Amino acid sequence: MILRRQLLADQRIAEKLPRFVMTCRSLNEFWGVIKMKSPNYAGRREFLRQEFDPLLTMLESESRTPSDASVSATVVRISSGYIQETWQKALERRATDPEGAITASRTLLESVCKHILDGAGATYDDSADLPKLYGLTSRHLNLSPSQHTEQLFKQILGGCQTVVEGLGALRNRHSDAHGKGAAGARPAARHAELAVNLAGTMATFLLQTWEARKNS
Repeated sequence: MILRRQLLADQRIAEKLPRFVMTCRSLNEFWGVIKMKSPNYAGRREFLRQEFDPLLTMLESESRTPSDASVSATVVRISSGYIQETWQKALERRATDPEGAITASRTLLESVCKHILDGAGATYDDSADLPKLYGLTSRHLNLSPSQHTEQLFKQILGGCQTVVEGLGALRNRHSDAHGKGAAGARPAARHAELAVNLAGTMATFLLQTWEARKNS
């Protein structure tokens, strides 16, 4: 019953569920449906396969990017269930809830920065915005452009800083964290895809750098 409620609560999934999931509230009610479809188990299995095929096809065809597995592997290694949950939330929402995915992307980076700063014993304002948190984190990790003299490194690290600032601005303008007026623009799935991919890549870079410094 709990699983049924969870499935029905997701509108995207609920639209693809077999009718008997919608109408049957107990195993006894389901048995009354399935025994009418076929007198044998083989027929019943085929009936279930056909009924669930639209939902499974949709779930299997949902977009995944090459970086998803890499980011997930890095996030899993750290002792923060909240960061892991936030990353999964960003992945799950990017196709169906762009605004929520953009919010989760920024939250992911904020949480990663705080995780690293806490591990380094650094002090910071808990209400600081993402650019400030990233600035502190990058300095602790020797990733600030001002900490390098070679132009190539300064350019690359400056680009990372620009990406983080852009994600903060995107969240402020296009996420679900703020109210909107009548003319407020809504982000598309492609905007959420970009935000999630950028946030995941930056989170991985920061966490892997932090791991390397701890192990050196």
